[in-house]
Amino acid sequence: METKPLSPGKFALNYGLVLGLIMILINVAMYATGMIIEGKQWPIFMYYIIFPVFIIYTISQYKKYNASMLTLSDALKVGVATAVISAIVASLYSILLNYVIDPDLMGKAMEAAREKLYENPKMTEEMIDKSIEVMEKFSNPLIGSAFWIGMSAIFGLIYSLIGGLVMKKEA
Repeated sequence: METKPLSPGKFALNYGLVLGLIMILINVAMYATGMIIEGKQWPIFMYYIIFPVFIIYTISQYKKYNASMLTLSDALKVGVATAVISAIVASLYSILLNYVIDPDLMGKAMEAAREKLYENPKMTEEMIDKSIEVMEKFSNPLIGSAFWIGMSAIFGLIYSLIGGLVMKKEA
């Protein structure tokens, strides 16, 4: 009795949820330690290492699940779907954090950024105000979420292409 192959999208769902939860854990740690308000970025760099490794791992698991058969098309589908699902999960958390859990979070972060800009003696009040204005435009959780999903799709495509080219094996 043969098993019906699982579609790339359904296969990627579980892995995308796990990758999204990893991002949420990193963000929760940053929130709990105050790194979000301070603008510390180094914890996010861990995700930039985890992301490609996880995408390629997911593709390898899909290949293993399908009796060592993998087309480039399936690798791209699995990788991009995993990336987009993880970004959607992380974005939902970000929106929940900024609108429900701590609605004042962005205000606190902007105030911390303003104080940091005042430390630079070359910055005038006008330059600081302009910098904060630009930061506020890009710190909207909805815009940030859309950007994050788009970038995850692009990088998911790149890493899937690499993984798919290396691992492809067609019948």
